[in-house]
Amino acid sequence: MLSEMRTETVLSALLSRGGEYGELFYEEVKSLSVQREDEKVERVLSGTDAGIGIRLLSREKTYYAFTNECDERTVLSLARDLSRYASGDGVPAVLPATPHAARGPSVVRVSPGSREVEEKVALVTGMDRIARGISREIRQVRAMYGEAERRIEVAAHPGVFATDAQTFTLLTVQCVAGNGSGLTMGYETGGGTSGWEFLEEFLPETLAGKAAGRAVRALSAGRVGGGRMPVVLSSEAGGTMVHEAIGHGLEADLARRGMSVYRDSLGQQVASPLVSIVDDATVPGKRGSFGIDDEGTAGHRTVLVSGGVLKGFLYDRLQAMREEGQSTGNGRRESYRHKPIPRMTNTIILPGKTPPDDIVRSVDRGLLVRKMGGGQVNTVTGDFMFEVAEGYRIENGRQGEPVRGATITGNGPEALSMIDMVGSDLGFGLGTCGKEGQGVPVGDAQPTLRFGPPYLTVG
Repeated sequence: MLSEMRTETVLSALLSRGGEYGELFYEEVKSLSVQREDEKVERVLSGTDAGIGIRLLSREKTYYAFTNECDERTVLSLARDLSRYASGDGVPAVLPATPHAARGPSVVRVSPGSREVEEKVALVTGMDRIARGISREIRQVRAMYGEAERRIEVAAHPGVFATDAQTFTLLTVQCVAGNGSGLTMGYETGGGTSGWEFLEEFLPETLAGKAAGRAVRALSAGRVGGGRMPVVLSSEAGGTMVHEAIGHGLEADLARRGMSVYRDSLGQQVASPLVSIVDDATVPGKRGSFGIDDEGTAGHRTVLVSGGVLKGFLYDRLQAMREEGQSTGNGRRESYRHKPIPRMTNTIILPGKTPPDDIVRSVDRGLLVRKMGGGQVNTVTGDFMFEVAEGYRIENGRQGEPVRGATITGNGPEALSMIDMVGSDLGFGLGTCGKEGQGVPVGDAQPTLRFGPPYLTVG
């Protein structure tokens, strides 16, 4: 680890031929996953991965190298090799005498690594059996438990030396139901940056029951009539909409390259005045939370949209340097093998004041979405398409019959401007976000929302 080597010496070697910024990133991850499928445990995987990434910024170019040999001699040699790509005058690295140990927002009461593997096998076995017990129409169940304990150290010139410990826990269950009308699927997940105690919030039997019930209900669901109509997006759906429809477009690297519909919209109205959005790495227990990002910047709560007006973008150190600004704590990477780029953490549409039931009652005919599926977004134009994993007709202000196979299409800025009711509730979702070949853990959240005229297109 960095605290056990002459870190200033290594960084000085990296910057010996010039460069505006030099960085060492150490990571150690201990992980375990258990998967059950076809009524048997398919695999139990555990291991430890550790390594160091070295980054040099020189004249707006990034040079990166990594190694899983963490001794000082190897790292120093790699730093000297990388320094050859720089041009300019060498600078001696200056670091704090001791690393700052970040205090993240999440408190781990029980380390998942302290529990026996047999308990984790029992978890997925129980989820499998509960899901199959919901209905004879359940044809297949896949249940998975995962954990990771991650420790990072970041040393960078000028003046960064910090450490953080992050714990991740995850349960997922996927069910396939079938009868003469075909096959349908239900999926549910729970977890975050907490320890074994996460099972108090995410009950395995509840997750299994929801996933199986969703799959079975879809078998008898009808098709929704297509066209433009009011859409109510329940807080249960999580924040897929905010993550995809606006979140990626507010990552500073995409905006700088002209790949965001929001690139020239700072200070302008980009959503309904009822809409305020933050990206917040400081929410306790959520999957996108941390003490420091992967560049050593403290986790932030960044206001992106306030009253519908775009207030800012998400920055890592590189993009902030290019604009002579400050990082917002969004420099993240999949592992030591990857360079950091601007990424979301927990992206949240803030709740309003309207009771969620009043929002449903306000619609005579429309679509109620309780679970979002997959989708795709063009960040350049803002156009999007999302699948509806669980949806219902709204008829005379009440939840009606379930629908299957529905999709929602629209445009990010246009859709956010259609929001005319914002619920007082807030529901979180979680996942792993992919960008440029890297996956990082994220959370998202939203209240119940109504999309009014001119309406989204439902297909």
